[in-house]
Amino acid sequence: MTYRVGVDIGGSFTDFALFDEETKDLRSLKVFSRPDQPGAEVLEGVRLVGERYGIAPRDITYFTHGTTVGINTVIQRKGLRLALLTTEGFRDVLELGRLKIPDMYNLLSKRPDPLITRDLVYGIPGRILADGSEKQALDEAAVEDAVKRAQAAGAEGIVISFLHAYRNDAHERQAKAVVQRVAPGLPVFCSSETWPIIREYERTITSVIGGYVQPRVSHYLSSLQQALKDAGVAADPRLTKSNGGVMTAEQGKTECVQMILSGTASGVIGASYVAEVCGIGRCMSLDIGGTSADVAIIIDGQPQYGVGEKIGEFQIFIPSVSVSSIGEGGGSIAWVDGQGVLRVGPESAGSRPGPACYGRGGTRATITDAFVALGLIGHADLGYNAVKIDIGKAREVVGELADKLGRSVEETAEAIIDIAVSGMYSDVSGLVSRFGVDPREFSCLAFGGAGPMLACFLARELRMKEVVVPLTPGVLSALGGLIADLKNDFIKTVYLDLAPGADEVIRGEFAGLRERALKWLRDDQGYGGEYALSYSAEMRYRGQSFEIDTPLDQAAIEAGDLEALGRAFHAEHERIYGHSDPHAAIQVVTVRLVISGKTRKPEIPKRELQPGPARRAGEIEVYLDGSKRRIGLYHRKELVPGQTLDGPAVVAQDDCTTVVPPGFTLAVDAFANLRITAAGAVQ
Repeated sequence: MTYRVGVDIGGSFTDFALFDEETKDLRSLKVFSRPDQPGAEVLEGVRLVGERYGIAPRDITYFTHGTTVGINTVIQRKGLRLALLTTEGFRDVLELGRLKIPDMYNLLSKRPDPLITRDLVYGIPGRILADGSEKQALDEAAVEDAVKRAQAAGAEGIVISFLHAYRNDAHERQAKAVVQRVAPGLPVFCSSETWPIIREYERTITSVIGGYVQPRVSHYLSSLQQALKDAGVAADPRLTKSNGGVMTAEQGKTECVQMILSGTASGVIGASYVAEVCGIGRCMSLDIGGTSADVAIIIDGQPQYGVGEKIGEFQIFIPSVSVSSIGEGGGSIAWVDGQGVLRVGPESAGSRPGPACYGRGGTRATITDAFVALGLIGHADLGYNAVKIDIGKAREVVGELADKLGRSVEETAEAIIDIAVSGMYSDVSGLVSRFGVDPREFSCLAFGGAGPMLACFLARELRMKEVVVPLTPGVLSALGGLIADLKNDFIKTVYLDLAPGADEVIRGEFAGLRERALKWLRDDQGYGGEYALSYSAEMRYRGQSFEIDTPLDQAAIEAGDLEALGRAFHAEHERIYGHSDPHAAIQVVTVRLVISGKTRKPEIPKRELQPGPARRAGEIEVYLDGSKRRIGLYHRKELVPGQTLDGPAVVAQDDCTTVVPPGFTLAVDAFANLRITAAGAVQ
């Protein structure tokens, strides 16, 4: 037998999804994450896979991996000490940014310090104009002098970002050659190679982040490759990308900016697959792990994409699955501030010491401890027996907060959950307003180790249609990486009016992108199977400040049908903003092509429904919605499609716990998902 393995490293646990290529069965596993020794959890998981399921390392023929090394490097500011070469007169590009403050409602809000300090930014004489022509030749002597000064100041790498390099990269290539001649072996990163987009700040910050994280990411990937090889896994690891695809580890070493959001993207891809298979048309994914809660909008099985996602304090302008952080995770710590007010997060207990109830040294109350103190968790081992819940310890640490607040342990624990849900409600409200959707029309697909225990409380406040808990919610992100397609984006800035003569330019540029895409898929990724191409262009009405990425028909591009391209933009503008102007002039700023090589997907079997009440495994005493009560305890593995139960109830399984509050009804659908609805919910 051969197996495909997907791995997702979270703040508390590392998840494994195992797909048998012959039987198409899906298995899963959890181990504790090791932020102190990244990669160790992967090897431990490979060992346990063999011990628990009898899967030998040589049987693993495909290995995908989502990593947070890149984003953590930015958050912790532990990246490469870089210098920046920019066009003379534009040394302040990183400080100026877009002249926006992080919090528009806080006059004291400050923008973060740039990743490259101004003393390491050097203006270089030389000028490329907006049309790509050269106004002033590059001063190579100035480049040579800047490199020597940067090295003397301790720079460990050079980023080159010149004006209008998206249109003509000749000066950047010329400067790179000088750097390599003057300082052989010094890492050098060109903005036109990293992501050649229009707008100087966006292109510069993206290339800076890529250079900043590259050494740590490259070292991590090399170590992972060697460790897997030593463990007997012959498959070279592939990495999940920010855009929801995968790429080889070798590509990740040099194009690490493309995988910086890989972890969050994997979860959305997994949720999208479940939504598509199960026919959930309008879905909001809710991924709650140990440190954060993330949401994404999924329409007809397809996640929404965008640019400008935040990496710590900075935005990065590459195509990525649009994911928003809306709150804290199960390991987020509750505390009482100087004014005696109970707060939750943002600090997290992480994997070690973890929540106090894990018995790994945690001494501060977390959201997970609050659920344990209420009696809602602790009736089965968690994380595939990786954790044995210490109820007494959870009540002890929550009790310390209760003493400060003058409340009971149960009241304090419920207040912790209420505060966490309140923060999520506020952030989700802003998110759905931005997308222009009504949460009452959406299903909430909950996953992650803490998603199912919090989802119904959030859905109740948002009055959502239903909560859906998939069969293995605790490892859905690992599944997402496992089923992700090989995928890459290719762009070219053209910046022209959609007018006679533009058809030849657009057709020619797309032909060039298609040639590059096929070479990437066949040669770089070694893929010879079926593939799909998606064509789009970033377009706007002349005079607008920002573009809309507009899907385009390949036949219209090849036929040079400018009217059809214009109609596509008008329709997209109408869809997003509710209006369009068919008589206004249109500009095409950037053309884009996305290539996808399909991977094999595990089947989610559809079973025959067997209507009837679910059988209780027992009764438990809990504190819920302000009072003590005895409620039903159910084991997930014993629930059969077609069965139903009424809340309040708790459903326990190996990788998470699902809490069903009073007033909710649970039904098991034909795909073994839990479909949980509240009385009065919109259907």
